[in-house]
Amino acid sequence: MGLYLLKRLLSVIPVLIGLSLIVFLIMAMIPGNPAQALLGAWATPENVTRINQELGLDKPLYQQYLIWIGNMLHGDFGRSYVLNRPVIDEVMDRFGATLILGGSALLISSILGLLAGVISAVRQFGWADKTITLLVLLGISMPSFWIGLLMIMLFAVQLQWFPASGMVAIWGGGGLTDLLHHLVMPAITLALVATGVIARLTRTAMLEVLRQDYIRTARAKGLSERKVIWHHAFRSALVAVIPVIGIQAGFVLGGAVYIETVFQWPGLGAMLVKAVATRDLLLVQGGVLVAAAAYVLINLCADILQSLLDPRLAS
Repeated sequence: MGLYLLKRLLSVIPVLIGLSLIVFLIMAMIPGNPAQALLGAWATPENVTRINQELGLDKPLYQQYLIWIGNMLHGDFGRSYVLNRPVIDEVMDRFGATLILGGSALLISSILGLLAGVISAVRQFGWADKTITLLVLLGISMPSFWIGLLMIMLFAVQLQWFPASGMVAIWGGGGLTDLLHHLVMPAITLALVATGVIARLTRTAMLEVLRQDYIRTARAKGLSERKVIWHHAFRSALVAVIPVIGIQAGFVLGGAVYIETVFQWPGLGAMLVKAVATRDLLLVQGGVLVAAAAYVLINLCADILQSLLDPRLAS
């Protein structure tokens, strides 16, 4: 197990290097001059030249990348010209809000998806299976931002059960209760698509496990159906589903861009939308790289958990 963990940790290094290169090249290929976008009406030739020199945009592309990656290895992600503050400070402040939203959505989708998948498999071809399959297809098919707008219209405007935007109340806000009150709608909206995917794959994995010989043997020994399902079948199916949950974490982080914009949630996604609009180059690069690194680490944790449930994978 120790050797397996070491190999997985070492495999993360080239992935992170590749991610940093992709992020840098994508931002470098965006048309236009970042200095002109930052300066706006003050974009005189002299000011543009000065900003290009300060950002290192007058150097060859490979030198820009080496300088950027070298600074990041020393903890320096640069400084946002638009916000006039260090990039790492802004990213970490926003990443906390995204982590709360994304973590809540992933937790909701995992619990509901696993539960729905098990029920659907156990009640195969029954009314529960058909109902869950229909709901899963609807959840996967509908765009999350559109669902978010519908929820705002129904639960915030019409029924006034939940606030339409923000993370805490503007006046007198704060505390766990206020946070949860604002979190309900965006977390559920973000979780719907991932719930459908996890439910479908859990159903498939459970059906495959329930056909195995050792499940028939367990039933023949007189074990209760509940013990057969949850102690034997579910644990085996969970080994196949855990990597899917790790992959869905990436979709949750990506979907947070839309959901945070719809619900005005002050997270990393909303920050990136504004940073792209203002061509805040270093802020976009830092934000995307942190989100991508978080996705890689979540998948690493999923792989480790999978190997703990099934030690054969670590051999």
